[in-house]
Amino acid sequence: MVTVEPVWIEGVPFTAVSVVLPKTNLLVVTHEKGYIMCGALDVDLLNEKLADRNIVAGRAVGVRSIQDLLDAPLEKVTVGSKVYGWEEGITGKEAMLKLVR
Repeated sequence: MVTVEPVWIEGVPFTAVSVVLPKTNLLVVTHEKGYIMCGALDVDLLNEKLADRNIVAGRAVGVRSIQDLLDAPLEKVTVGSKVYGWEEGITGKEAMLKLVR
C-alpha cells in the first residue's frame, strides 16, 4: 500500500509518503527543495553518481513511521544539502524546516 498525505511542521506543509513493502516500509518526507528518507536512501550514490544534480537529501536509520523520521537524527546527508545548513545529527524536522527558512 502507498500512502501520500500532507504533514505539517510548525505550520509549514510538507508531503509524507509511506510505502508498505514486504518486511519493511519506505518512508519519505519531501518538499520542492529536498527530502529526508529512511535507511533505504543511498546517499553515496547521490553524492557520487548523481553529483551533477546537487540533490538535497538526508537519511535516518531505524525509523518505522513518518513521525520517527521527523524525530530521528539524520545519519547521513548529501553534499547538496550543506547549502541549507544540513549536517549529520540534526533531526529530520530541523532539516525540513531549514528548507523553508
